[in-house]
Amino acid sequence: MQAPLFVRPLTDAERQAVEAGLRSSQAFTLRRSQIILASARGAHTPAIAAALGCSDQTVRDAIHAFGRAGLGALAPASERPHTLRPAFDATAAERLRDLLHRSPRDFGHATSLWTLELAAATAQAEGLTTSRVSGETIRAALARLDVRWKRAKRWVTSPDPAYARKKAPATA
Repeated sequence: MQAPLFVRPLTDAERQAVEAGLRSSQAFTLRRSQIILASARGAHTPAIAAALGCSDQTVRDAIHAFGRAGLGALAPASERPHTLRPAFDATAAERLRDLLHRSPRDFGHATSLWTLELAAATAQAEGLTTSRVSGETIRAALARLDVRWKRAKRWVTSPDPAYARKKAPATA
């Protein structure tokens, strides 16, 4: 059986700051303050979890965070990732541009028009990305290449001599 987990003894300044956290308008700070004070009083992890309506792991995480960061553990940390890397590096983005200059039928699709979702599926199938990305990721990669994603509308023309006659009823 493991030894019970408790926070280290609190200094007077830490105790005042944790007690001030009990009056915080942020739920995260309030919950962490409750956990730290209960542990400092000698309450065991399962008892704290039951009293606060949270899991044992939440209580253990709070105690460990206080041991590492001290009073910094009372404030919520940023949820942003520590590193950001684009799904498409410069080479893969150029390959994506070349891919979109080809017909989707070349890749076994039943349509001749690209959609962002179809481009995402094809990019994964062709090895441009390691996992399936969203259509928004495709649009952002194209935007970095100064390519704007727009649907073809009335400005599309055809080499067919009867194109204007055939198009007139559809666009009227």
